[in-house]
Amino acid sequence: MQQFTVPQFIDIESKIIGPITTRQFVIFLGSALVIGISYRLFDFALFLTIAIIVFIIATLFAFVKVNGRPFHFFLLNATQTLRRPRLRVWNNNTIMNNKEKNIDVVTKIERKPEPKEYYKKSRLAEVALIVDTKGRYRGE
Repeated sequence: MQQFTVPQFIDIESKIIGPITTRQFVIFLGSALVIGISYRLFDFALFLTIAIIVFIIATLFAFVKVNGRPFHFFLLNATQTLRRPRLRVWNNNTIMNNKEKNIDVVTKIERKPEPKEYYKKSRLAEVALIVDTKGRYRGE
């Protein structure tokens, strides 16, 4: 039988410069570009304000993890959750998707008639007695 090497630690990003990963390096490279452009375009007070905000956002996206996942996944999941309807209603009879009220109605297309109840309560008790006596009681 042929043996294969199973990759391990696939969720750990490779480091390129000390403890900095490729993703973190690209994030800080983009933020440095934005800060450099704002230095050329704006006066010093506005540049300083923009630089501080961009640096905080870049640090947030590069280093912060929520539940062991990078922050951008958390932000993506949060926006998807906020875009979904808050109330879900089960309705067996009709098909309706009410977007105006932010309600999802989940329904069936066809309603099959319910089968007649073959085993009434007394019949069920009799079947249980037949099973309990292992067939010695024959029933009516």
